[in-house]
Amino acid sequence: MAQCNNCSAPLPLDSIQCDYCGSRNDTDLKGVHYYTTHEIESERICPRCTIKLRTINLNIHGRFLIERCDECLGLFFDPNELEALLEATVSNVFTINRSQLDASKPQWTHNEQSAFYIKCPVCSKIMNRVNFGTNSGVIVDRCKDHGVWLDGGELRHLFEWMKAGGKLLQQERDEQRRREEVREQERENRKQQAQTASGGVYPDDADFSLFGGPLKNADPDLFDMVTKAIRFFTK
Repeated sequence: MAQCNNCSAPLPLDSIQCDYCGSRNDTDLKGVHYYTTHEIESERICPRCTIKLRTINLNIHGRFLIERCDECLGLFFDPNELEALLEATVSNVFTINRSQLDASKPQWTHNEQSAFYIKCPVCSKIMNRVNFGTNSGVIVDRCKDHGVWLDGGELRHLFEWMKAGGKLLQQERDEQRRREEVREQERENRKQQAQTASGGVYPDDADFSLFGGPLKNADPDLFDMVTKAIRFFTK
């Protein structure tokens, strides 16, 4: 758990401000070994403080420029920059620590500020609020054209999420969902093939009273055999 730079008290998971001494802590970029602040302010506006953002060069594989607010310490990333930063900063993660992921989910206070929809620093359109990586627990503000805004403290949590195997868990769930979609499509294909082979299309609730009760079209293979038998004996 991160500690306050002023009094060493533990910082809340969802905040950069110490509950004990009130100090604000610039903890988000501790995972980045070196960065420089450019003198020229950006034309982009902080959606929280409505002041100009300042450009920061993270010096990752050369120039890596993002914007930060000097007041609230929020960060703005152009499209794909946040993902690139996480990949470059957190590496050699091969296992999923599910207990750590559960324990590190931020206990969101949902205060008045965090509940607001905010404007994109570039185009001033209202951004969408999405759970980064579908399971990180960090609700980021995303403009589909210009990038992602992180409030102070949220990047720190994303680092911890990556270290605990959060991205691996996301990939595992995506793969499981794709397999389920493939199996469902295969079942639908077999059903269509059975209907075509039987010489006609029968509704899912077809009632074949010849067998003493309704026969549901739930199993394409069984349905195919029964319909063929009916056609044979009723010729």
